[in-house]
Amino acid sequence: MEGPQTTEAPRPAPDRAAAPPTQPRIEDHALLGDMNSAALVTRDGEIDWLCLPAFDSDACFAALLGTAENGRWKIGPSEQVRQVRRRYRGDTMILETDFQTDSGTLRLIDFMVPGQSPPQLVRTLQALDGSVPVHVDFVPRLAFGHAVPSIERKKDFTVALAGPDALYLYGGPTAGGPEPVADFTLSQGDKVSYVLTWGRSFEPAPKAIDPAVAERETERYWTDWAARIQAPKNHRDAVVRSLLTLKACTYAPTGGIVAAPTTSLPETPGGVRNWDYRFTWLRDSALAVRALVNAGLADEAIAFRDWMLRAIAGDPSQIQIMYGIRGERRLTEAELSWLPGYGGARPVRVGNGAFDQFQLDVFGEVASVINFSQRKFGKMGPMGNKSLLGIANFVAEHWRDPDRGIWEMRGPERSFTASKVSAWAAIDAAIRASEMAGEDYPLDKLRAVRDEIFKEVCEKGFNAEKNTFTQYYGGTDLDASLLAIPLTRFLPATDPRVVGTVAALERELMEDGFLLRFRPVADVDGLSGDEGAFLACSFWLADTYQLMGRTDDARKLFERLVGLSNDVGLLAEEWDPVGRRQLGNFPQAFTHFALVNAAYVLEGADPDFPSSTAVH
Repeated sequence: MEGPQTTEAPRPAPDRAAAPPTQPRIEDHALLGDMNSAALVTRDGEIDWLCLPAFDSDACFAALLGTAENGRWKIGPSEQVRQVRRRYRGDTMILETDFQTDSGTLRLIDFMVPGQSPPQLVRTLQALDGSVPVHVDFVPRLAFGHAVPSIERKKDFTVALAGPDALYLYGGPTAGGPEPVADFTLSQGDKVSYVLTWGRSFEPAPKAIDPAVAERETERYWTDWAARIQAPKNHRDAVVRSLLTLKACTYAPTGGIVAAPTTSLPETPGGVRNWDYRFTWLRDSALAVRALVNAGLADEAIAFRDWMLRAIAGDPSQIQIMYGIRGERRLTEAELSWLPGYGGARPVRVGNGAFDQFQLDVFGEVASVINFSQRKFGKMGPMGNKSLLGIANFVAEHWRDPDRGIWEMRGPERSFTASKVSAWAAIDAAIRASEMAGEDYPLDKLRAVRDEIFKEVCEKGFNAEKNTFTQYYGGTDLDASLLAIPLTRFLPATDPRVVGTVAALERELMEDGFLLRFRPVADVDGLSGDEGAFLACSFWLADTYQLMGRTDDARKLFERLVGLSNDVGLLAEEWDPVGRRQLGNFPQAFTHFALVNAAYVLEGADPDFPSSTAVH
């Protein structure tokens, strides 16, 4: 085995005006995760996104949103690759990528070690046959690709530091700290490992770990965890991979699950719909808890529910639509001017300014989770009961208020129909929970408000001329969130008004057989540019088809949606029917939760799915 032949020359600071070269497609990435943070790896062995030490930390590799000079770590053959094959090893988050060249076959094994503090990312190269020349290019850039660190080789490691953060790189083909840029050759049977970890620049370096031991322990952890999943008979692999992905996107210290481990991957190619999703949305909670319970993962469901209860604790009027992974409330939005954006889509944003929007639907989601948890896990004590009734009473006073809607519109507030349905669901959940518990609590006022909301939605949210419910009162536009009407038991799926709404959605919002959220209108959502088909909405449509008795349509749509997954089973937020590619932050928890739930619904294995004969 040859030693490294080159070392890194000084690199200039990133050019703020540089345009990004052609970038890998979003779906060309695979996910590595340890339940603290996550990395994205391309098919050619490049890590182009990683935030350390946590999901919401600054990125130390940000080439995903810029160029190689914004930070990356590439490992692979230095000669032409004839074929690339990759997969996760069994039911784990260990990624294996095989590169076949004229000289032989090289395997790259990538994983993050679960439960380690500080995080540990391991990359191992193994020559399966022949003798393959290898190139390693380690380009750390702290502060989201902006800060060029000092890099120094020590006796046992190489350290890159700038400000409070330091990256420590162990391993490599030679003694001492590894060279940031290296060329060497691996022959059949040779193996070389690298370990990357993080620390504070003013504290001692973290201790090295044994990569072989870490690999065995990581494989055992994920295999044992996946064995707990009570998967449906059909689509077992898609469901298990989705749940592994969601587990990897869980922040273990609190139980919160990030919407995605990335920021600013565009919903519109080259456009401005670029948001930071490295936070936890209350909207995900109802989907999440139901999916986890269906899969037999009660511990994870309870952990997420408890995260939610801590986050919303206090005055119901102060409940937000999203929180930080520890429950932080202030998620101030800023733009990173030095990053040219994925495919030139700017601005690149960190933080999310929607955190202080008023959205009625959140109260329905939270109430549903509390009610569902009480039925599944027993009473939650004073905190759960107080939260549920507090939410219902707040909604009873404010359900008439206009809001921003489920999609966090940045246009004017309106009376969105789905928001009113969610207000109904919040009060309905509180009434049902109190009735089930036999509590001596006066419910007459709440019942009266529930009836009033129902009557108003049917009168003001329904357009008789178009025979459909509409996006907002008095409007004519449609919105996929109207599927909440049958899915929350507001009306049965067989009600003629629901049947008419589904027909209208099929007619006006379907693209390439998939469902858009809505047709963007600047004076409604406050932004320009179209977007792709929102994948979770299409899974909701499959659920609704099942409720309507359209079983064949439900299964066909579900199969097509699962078929959009990339080669390692991951889905983003949206599908571009024109470019035929994934769009938005990746992988998307909302999408994978919807996939899991739909799989159980289609198999008849979700006992809490609303009956098609439910009436109000």
